[in-house]
Amino acid sequence: MAFSLYDATVANYLQILGAVGGFLDKGLTHFRENGVDPAEIVESRLTSDMAPLRFQIVSVAHHSRGAMEAAKNGEFMPKSGKPDLDYAALQALVTEARDELSALTPEAVDALIGRDVTFKFGDRALPFTAEGFLMSFSLPNFFFHATTAYDILRHKGAPLGKRDFMGRLKLKG
Repeated sequence: MAFSLYDATVANYLQILGAVGGFLDKGLTHFRENGVDPAEIVESRLTSDMAPLRFQIVSVAHHSRGAMEAAKNGEFMPKSGKPDLDYAALQALVTEARDELSALTPEAVDALIGRDVTFKFGDRALPFTAEGFLMSFSLPNFFFHATTAYDILRHKGAPLGKRDFMGRLKLKG
């Protein structure tokens, strides 16, 4: 069996989105048990010049579900504006992304190979193939924002470990 674009992208998105959903749940339980307002956590950041947890989770969805949509329609743009999502809405966003990506078939994703995708940012336009966009732009951004969200929750005291970030492993058999 050949390794496919689906295996390299959607399978990884699903694994880590599952982990993100899990560590958001675990974090929320911890914060509630310790009297920490989830609204404070949504606005938390690691340092003053970094975006808060809300942005990190929105970006996780955008660089997974949104990236696959871009590979289909040929255009990807940064999210505009600041979404006003609370902790529960961020959890729902992760679930929605997982549900949408779960509906994709390997055949449909692999059929995107070679298609044009343009990343548009203001007046700039960066041309990619679908696989180049997904592998060199989307996946690195996805992992960056998932890791940053994990780190923010850890920084705020959530009892998370590496296993919480890894999610469900793809074991043999």
